[in-house]
Formats: sequence, C-alpha cells, structure tokens
Amino acid sequence: MDSFLLTIKSRRDVPHSDLDLLVRRVVVILSGSRGGSSLFKETLALHPRIASLDGELDPLLALSGNGFNQNSDSDCIEKVANAAELASCILDEISFASPQILDTQLLLRKWRNRLPLQFPSHFLDDGTYGRLQQSLEAALSQFDRGDRRSEAALQGLILSTVFSDEPWRLSYYDGSSAPATGRYFDEPLKIEEPPFVVPALRRRPLGLADVRDAVLLFKSPSDAYRIGMYEQLFPNAEVTYIHLTRGFAQSVNGLMDGWLYPLGFFSHDLSKINVELAIQGYSDTVPFGRKWWKFDLPRNWRKFTHAKLEEVCLNQWYSTHKAILQSGACSLSVSFEDFIASPAVTLRRITDHLGLPAMALPGALPVKMATEPPSSRRWRKRGPLFLNLSRRPEVRELMDQLGYPMDPDTWL
Repeated sequence: MDSFLLTIKSRRDVPHSDLDLLVRRVVVILSGSRGGSSLFKETLALHPRIASLDGELDPLLALSGNGFNQNSDSDCIEKVANAAELASCILDEISFASPQILDTQLLLRKWRNRLPLQFPSHFLDDGTYGRLQQSLEAALSQFDRGDRRSEAALQGLILSTVFSDEPWRLSYYDGSSAPATGRYFDEPLKIEEPPFVVPALRRRPLGLADVRDAVLLFKSPSDAYRIGMYEQLFPNAEVTYIHLTRGFAQSVNGLMDGWLYPLGFFSHDLSKINVELAIQGYSDTVPFGRKWWKFDLPRNWRKFTHAKLEEVCLNQWYSTHKAILQSGACSLSVSFEDFIASPAVTLRRITDHLGLPAMALPGALPVKMATEPPSSRRWRKRGPLFLNLSRRPEVRELMDQLGYPMDPDTWL
C-alpha cells in the first residue's frame, strides 16, 4: 500500500466493531454509472429502518487494500482483503435518517475522518491537518443540535470555514454552487472520487439495539463486478440485490457528459501505472484526458484505452448490466424511468419486496451528482450517434433483456 494511504489511515479515528457478525439484512443496488443510483439510494435511505453510508463504499475499499492496483486490475473484487477492518469502517459511518443533528463530538470525528479522503495531498501536511481540527471546531460551534437551517446551508458553512483560504476547493463538492473558474480536478493523490459528498448532519448512528432489525443499504456502480463481496463482509446476513436499470441512450449520453465534465467522476489516475489514454473525443479534447479514467473500470478496460469516447461509454453501460444479468443475483428489477415517473409506486414495490413498512415520499426528489440541470431526452443532442449505436445487435439484445423498447420516442 502507498505510504500516503498509510499516513491517512493512521490519522483516522475508527473504533473496531463486531457488529458485522450481527447484521441480518443487507440490500445492494446494482446499476450502471449515470443510471440514477445516487438519487434512488438517497431517497430509499430516508426509510426509518434503512441505514446507509453518506456516499459510496469505494474510498473505504481503497483504505483497506481493496480495488484497482491493489488486489485487482479492474473494479472487480473477488476476495476481500482485510474484511474485518473494512467492516468496522463501514459500521462506523453507516447511519439512519433523523430529524436531529448529530452530537458535536461525533460530527467532528466524522468530518475529520472524511475530508482528508477528498484532498489527501493537501491534508498530508502536518500543519494543514492540525488546522483542520481547529476549523471544524470553529464551524461546529456556530450551530447546535436544534438548528433549523437546511442541511446544505450547514454543510456549506463547515466547508467554507475549512477552506476559507482556498474557496475553489468547494467546486468539487456535489451540489456546490461555487464557481469553477476554469479549473479541473488534477489532484496528485486521489482516494474519493469527486463530486465529493460530506457527512450528513441529521443522522443517527447504527447501534447494537438497531442491528438485528436494520437493513443496511449500499450502492456503487462498480458493485456489479463485486457480487459476493457483501456476503464476505457480513457473513450472517441475508443479502438482497436490486437491479436498477436505465436505457442505453440516456445512460451513455450521461457517461459522455461526465467524461468531459471538469469537476467530477475522476476514478483512476492511470499515469500511476504508466498507461496513457488516447480516447478520441476525450484525450484530445480535455487537459486531463490522457491520464484520468472516469467512472467504473470493467474487466476489459484495457481494450478501450484508444477507442472513441462513445465506445468506452457504451462498453461501461453494457458491461455493468451484462454482469448483473449473468450473475442471476437480483431478485427485483426496477427501472429508473419508472422511479422518476411514479416514485411513490416504485418505492412501495421495493418496501413490499423487502418486507418493510411503506415510506413517505419526500416533498421533492434531490438533484444528485448532476453535470447540468436535469431535463428529459438530453440524449437528443447526440441523436444521430445514438440512432447509429442502436442498430448494433448487442445493444438491441441487452435493451430487450432489460425490458426497453428500441423506439427512440420512448427513450426519456
């Protein structure tokens, strides 16, 4: 493991937990990147019986020696390294929705653990890391557990205090309104993938009294290549997989936008393994395009280092959903299109399937991990390209398996 990861790990305050042996239910959302899983998971995580992480599992995988360039040449993980350590990290972060703000000391620890994962090279400096504690204490002193300001406002207050001398760093957080000022992500060290998420404030920790009845919810598009991982982490739990689908034009268009987006979705710096990308429409278009791979890393990624951008993105959509279908692990399939059209009906399908009480729908669905304001049929800006791709037999076959018609008028 790289020395910088060891330094970051040594500074984290994560208590050992044995609750992994008591967990009885785990639900994993399997999806492709730009398939709507962030919004889907955030909405489902509002259920009072469901505990979830603030973001995805991937940073914790990296810290525990799992993933690309550690125990895998892709995002596939077959045998989990340091499973007990990883489970303790998960159980320390996982929590339930709550109307009340967390205890100040717990919030301080959670934020102090999280921010160095986002800008590790920045916080590796001893002086900068020391000032992080002071900045967090100053920010948290400005509100109490009964504060009525919005979650986003309070999180913004904390980030603005921590990065008061470098406000440009706020541009890399999900939902940030901070101007990008022509910047792009080019950190020399990377653990968490931007757009970054931060610890939620109004949450309740998972405790011993909860663990037997709680449902632990996870989602990461790369989990399509990690089926069986959660069974290793929670050996006494029943693991239920839900397949979240989305049509190819919508997904691939979102992937192409994300690859070109300067502030997010930087998953792997391939210059660390002496690989230079020459992806047409990406490497020759953006300044970060020769070294940064974006989104999930399929097993066959090396075949696409010199492909066209649309081929790379089509392969990402195809590979994740094909892996999910071939696994036979999912007991329920839900389309993102149905969720957007009828969220209450879709959520009821899921809670009924899981044997959970029905949940209330939030007043408005949040915008999560967006590259631009949501709108329908965004794929049409590349319409001729997608109509051409739709003629491929493998695309038509997979769309049929996922339950989507090939009529472009139905592609939302």
